[in-house]
Amino acid sequence: MPHVYPPARLCFLLTLLLLVVVAACTREKNPDEKPARPSPPAVVTGGRGAATFTIRYSQPSAKGRKIFGGLVPYGQVWRTGANEATTFSVNQNVTVQGRPLPAGTYALFTIPGAQQWTVIFNRTPNQWGAYEYQEADDVLRVKATPAATPQTLEQFLITADQAGRVTLAWENTQVSFVVK
Repeated sequence: MPHVYPPARLCFLLTLLLLVVVAACTREKNPDEKPARPSPPAVVTGGRGAATFTIRYSQPSAKGRKIFGGLVPYGQVWRTGANEATTFSVNQNVTVQGRPLPAGTYALFTIPGAQQWTVIFNRTPNQWGAYEYQEADDVLRVKATPAATPQTLEQFLITADQAGRVTLAWENTQVSFVVK
């Protein structure tokens, strides 16, 4: 004969089971923890002497798509990465492509082109993408010439060398500008 539980004990066991299931499905979340993103965050630092800069950006992947002139249209402002606008912070006044840029934190936008890119330092660093970009907030715009990458890059990459050359590269295109 099967075991029959009294109603009070059955209610207790069902409540206990429900609490175990709820506890297994719920965990305390760290308020600083961001969910995993398909375009992971990255940080690049560079500079010479006392003048240093930091670039914070997200790295989208090509996933078989044509990037420049395709996913990223020519002639339009691009956030230069994914997610939030890429930021460029510099601790001292510098020059970019020989033109002055005051110390501060900027949104780093670009306007890709087949023959020439425009690199933009915008005074509003905390933006989502380029959706609220305002040209009136540009502090500096410089020109740069794109070139072919030595190899195809699946993921967008920003690098900086000891000479202050910053290179933006993705798929089969790279463009550089110099920070001094």
